[in-house]
Amino acid sequence: MSLIKYNSVLNDYVPTQFSNLIDRFFNDAVTRSGGSAYSFVPRVDIAENEKAFEIHVAVPGMNKEDFTIDLKDNLLTVSGERKFTQEKKEVNFHSIETQYGNFSRSFGLPDNVDAAKISATYVNGILVISVPKDEKKVLKTTIKVN
Repeated sequence: MSLIKYNSVLNDYVPTQFSNLIDRFFNDAVTRSGGSAYSFVPRVDIAENEKAFEIHVAVPGMNKEDFTIDLKDNLLTVSGERKFTQEKKEVNFHSIETQYGNFSRSFGLPDNVDAAKISATYVNGILVISVPKDEKKVLKTTIKVN
């Protein structure tokens, strides 16, 4: 299984700086709307193979205890908080691009998953949620025409 980074066709034609400006505009608008001024939206990659779905959430600088993962009515919700801690008083930041605050991401799961076997690991700043498929539940059927 391999993850493929989303790559828009526009990336080949639009200058990188302008593309980043547009991304920041929309990410900030989504982040700030309806929520706290201190929230962010972590990047997510979703992969599928024959046996499971994998959700990779990029949230560096956190501890595994900082996450809450809930499943209700086939809606998987990952939430948490990354706190800004400034331990050294003599440090003067010139720029802070790291996002801090609360986050929550939800994913609709198909009916053919085995909810009892969902697992999560957190290694090197990536939260990996493995959602196994239930082989007994088949989503695709073939119907004969009489």
